[in-house]
Amino acid sequence: MATAKWVWEIRREFPALGQEIEGKIPVFLDGPGGSQVPQRVIEAMARAMAEANANTHGAFPISRRVDALIARARQAAADLVGASPEEIVFGPNMTTLTFQISRAIARRLRPGDTIVVTRMDHDANVAPWLALEEQGAIIRWIDFHPEDGTLDMEGLAQALSERPRLVAVGYASNALGTVNPVRRIVEMAHAAGAWVYVDAVHAAPHLFIDVQELDCDFLVCSAYKFFGPHVGVLYGRKDRLMAIRPYKVRPAPDHPPEAFETGTQNHEGLAGLIAAIEYLADIGCRFGSPADPSRRAAIRAAMEKIREHERALCTRLLEGLEEIPNLTIYGIRTMARWAERVPTVSFRVRNRHPREIAEALGQEGIYVWDGNFYALGVTERLGVEGQGGLVRVGALHYNTLEEIDRFLEALRRIIAHRR
Repeated sequence: MATAKWVWEIRREFPALGQEIEGKIPVFLDGPGGSQVPQRVIEAMARAMAEANANTHGAFPISRRVDALIARARQAAADLVGASPEEIVFGPNMTTLTFQISRAIARRLRPGDTIVVTRMDHDANVAPWLALEEQGAIIRWIDFHPEDGTLDMEGLAQALSERPRLVAVGYASNALGTVNPVRRIVEMAHAAGAWVYVDAVHAAPHLFIDVQELDCDFLVCSAYKFFGPHVGVLYGRKDRLMAIRPYKVRPAPDHPPEAFETGTQNHEGLAGLIAAIEYLADIGCRFGSPADPSRRAAIRAAMEKIREHERALCTRLLEGLEEIPNLTIYGIRTMARWAERVPTVSFRVRNRHPREIAEALGQEGIYVWDGNFYALGVTERLGVEGQGGLVRVGALHYNTLEEIDRFLEALRRIIAHRR
């Protein structure tokens, strides 16, 4: 099987993919740590710096351009996740937004109230809730099954029997690639009277997100993971945002979403966010079959196209890794369960430190991550935190089957050379 023609076409839009570094064209399999950006994102940010570089709500044209830019960014982000613009909050990143929301929610808690977190999550959806122990909150941990990297749903049900106030859960694991059954989790949590805070950072570049379908209370993601700049995006259901009181400077607006946005925002980053979302919609328009002319429909069509290609990438990756002796894959290993994963695969090679493998691949021009990726609960549960963690290969839609083959060939050579 060869890489689909449309993938080669969109790759031309990414300047980073064609650059030569130390005599090699790099293979970016580091997507879970951050994606490359298309040229239109770079240009949009540059235009904003040149043509709309002022603060908000001023009595002059450039300031009004910034106000209009922020409004467009809210609408674009709303189209991405299926929300209303007044339910979109911006911040520097997912972590900062989550700390901001957790502190606001803490004002509603009483000593002894319970919050549920999972061992599968990135620590950005754990540490902000653990911090509330200082105010008397009780934290309940949900385990995952080490054999396939899936959440312990029975453990969740037991924790929900204690009537927690909030459940913090990831949509997709940035370490194992597992897609959690978020809709089912939300139903269970709401039945127990709990709000649900969803970390969708790792899901956003791979899955079509619909907060109405999920029925979650909060959902947060980061644009730099879906082909944009370093900007955080939070969806908060309007009634939930109205029910909590943020920490903010006194003259700032009291109403959401602006009340939750501390300080001057990254306006050029918001311009890049718009361009990244329009890039995704453009994929749907050019190569998919949108149900209607709306940007939302185009994004859905794009994610369906992306999902189809990523399945081929993940199939080639898993099949190739399974053939390598002394290599252990963590998480779901069969493509029969593709609906439960994204093309992020972590592994270890017997008697080889993950950093050694990553460095050797880096010398071959192939970029992967090693360590715990801030998913500390995962590497601790798997018993590998003190051994360097994992090697993580994360494919995105701009990757090709030929790049997967190049990675597999290099990995085989690296392992054989050590022997």
